Amino acid sequence: MNAQGTVNPGRRPWSPYVGGALSGLLVVASVWVTGKFFGASTTFVRSAGFVERVFSPERVAVLEYFVKEAPKVDWQWMFVAGIFVGALLASLASGTFRWQGVPPGWAERFGPSRLRRGVAAFCGGVLAMFGARLADGCPSGHGLSGSLQLSVSGFVALACFFAGGLVMARILYRGR
Repeated sequence: MNAQGTVNPGRRPWSPYVGGALSGLLVVASVWVTGKFFGASTTFVRSAGFVERVFSPERVAVLEYFVKEAPKVDWQWMFVAGIFVGALLASLASGTFRWQGVPPGWAERFGPSRLRRGVAAFCGGVLAMFGARLADGCPSGHGLSGSLQLSVSGFVALACFFAGGLVMARILYRGR
């Protein structure tokens, strides 16, 4: 990455087709090895349980939700940690890694305020997590894993996620 924030000469980002194929192989391997389809939202809830257990272990022990979704490090928790580590390693290997508090598209539309960007990202994350818990699963669980099982509801969920993303992108970035 050079001083202007562009990719170094001779280094290219990963192909989305290669990334998609590798993700597909990961899903197949995940089901083959663990017998379970992957998702991510439960991992964040379990992590919140870890934090809460530090301050009030007796509450976590009796809270119905944490009895059902016990705070523990399991294959899914490691999968989510692996998403972070894998993305970091891939960006470093391709030469596309950079620290970025405010993406250019956001700055162009809403200004360069890191606080505004942080508040919007936090609120969006809370809303997304609330929806994921309300639906008893996240987009990767319903859309990707559901469609891999040829579930009609998985395909409907995937179509709705894409449509919602397109609508929100159009609203936020006014068609750019």
